[in-house]
Amino acid sequence: MNSPHHGTGGVLVATALRTEAGEIPAPAALLLAGDLRRRGLPVRTGPLHLDEHARHATIDRGALGAAGLGVAAPPDDPVALAAAEQVLAEWSAVAGPRSILLASPRSFCAGVERAIEIVERTLETRTNPVYVRKQIVHNTYVVEDLAARGAIFVDELDEVPDGSTVVFSAHGVSPAVRTEATQRGLEVIDGTCPLVTKVHAEARRYAARGDTIVLIGHAGHEEVEGTLGEAPEATILVETPEDVVGLDLADPARVSYLTQTTLAIDETAEVVEALRTKFPLLHEPPSDDICYATTNRQNSLKAVIDESDLVLVVGSTNSSNSVRLVELSRRNGTPAQLIDRVGDIRAEWLAGVRVLGLTAGASAPPALVEEVVTALGGLGEITRTEREVTRETVHFGLPAAVRRGVES
Repeated sequence: MNSPHHGTGGVLVATALRTEAGEIPAPAALLLAGDLRRRGLPVRTGPLHLDEHARHATIDRGALGAAGLGVAAPPDDPVALAAAEQVLAEWSAVAGPRSILLASPRSFCAGVERAIEIVERTLETRTNPVYVRKQIVHNTYVVEDLAARGAIFVDELDEVPDGSTVVFSAHGVSPAVRTEATQRGLEVIDGTCPLVTKVHAEARRYAARGDTIVLIGHAGHEEVEGTLGEAPEATILVETPEDVVGLDLADPARVSYLTQTTLAIDETAEVVEALRTKFPLLHEPPSDDICYATTNRQNSLKAVIDESDLVLVVGSTNSSNSVRLVELSRRNGTPAQLIDRVGDIRAEWLAGVRVLGLTAGASAPPALVEEVVTALGGLGEITRTEREVTRETVHFGLPAAVRRGVES
């Protein structure tokens, strides 16, 4: 017979330990639950009553008091029992006090906030279905949340019925996509980040004056595809200094460069220097194309790298600026891991880690960072320190179509 803990099957991970003396909180539940799910086990979370079926540990959290780790598996499931005991042992082994250095700025930038608000307001003000071409921003949590609220995400416009409402993502689209939308009679609401729109305008201007445009970026990224589409006959994509060496252009005196907005500053500088060496008359954009938010998040991370034993970056794998943060930390000699959610953290990463650097890419919600801090607080006393290198005050207005919808 099953214990009351697991009448619906699977492993129960404690959000609190209930004893005769009272209840002990278990904030690290999401860490253990994520570990068990990676092992292919069904998992539930909830309060755990301590009895012969439960396995638990108590963690000293200093001034915060005690925290618990607890699991209970069906007694007739030896695989689940063994996994639950192993997970409990591994997380107990990495418990202890830690310092968390929070890089600031982190999480949402103005372009991401604008794009998300555009979808939210469009959902509120349209009675017909709202489609979004590509992910509005590159974050799994954000996309899943908006989809649950009614947004329909598609890869291409041929999935959108004629005459429907479609939102373009923050990464921008090519003119060919805009033309197709017009021909199909779609109501277009443009979520393109204004900083990406700036790069598109520069591409058109450079092409119009007869320049060859060298675009520094990552092949296949949606932003890059949109920029390439502005002047496809005049634009060449490069990713590394080595790509520059092989360039053979008809008129070396008429060369301009642009960059993807979410690149690593130092690596991009190496490519630009290679371009300057090969093309001494290189024309440069009037202002840096790498967006302020990307630059700020990289600079804020630099303020914590040297003191950290490990850096965690909250962000999705398709988020270019998030991946660049991981690479930046590793290039500077500090191990780093990219996580979508707190459940992605692995116990072995925390072995010997007493100072943890924590940041988030520009498309990751701030709440996900707080989730990580809370969960780690279940493993021991946490000292939290903010390292702010600048304060962001940028705000982008909404498109007229959304403003009219809200005002009417």
